[in-house]
Amino acid sequence: MSTPTLDVTLQGRPYSIACAAEEREGLLEAVALLDAKMADIAKKTKSSGERLAVMAALNLAHELTSLKKSPAAPLDTADVKRRIQAMEARLEAALAQQEDLF
Repeated sequence: MSTPTLDVTLQGRPYSIACAAEEREGLLEAVALLDAKMADIAKKTKSSGERLAVMAALNLAHELTSLKKSPAAPLDTADVKRRIQAMEARLEAALAQQEDLF
């Protein structure tokens, strides 16, 4: 069985990429990110074609390696719990209003 493909466009050029169904959404996000990065670089440098693709790849790789090196911000569990409780309260209030309709 062959892998399904996804047709995308980068900088106005069409590409057909092998993509499993469960990876489709993530790949579309990656295409949007890359296309935006390429458009930004093209606007700033007047580059195009292969040079533009390489510059975009280098910029994204640099951002990725910088993120991997930077320590993650500590998670404020008290704040997370407070926010979850607030969401639960809003959900319960909304559901209570729905129960009154029936």
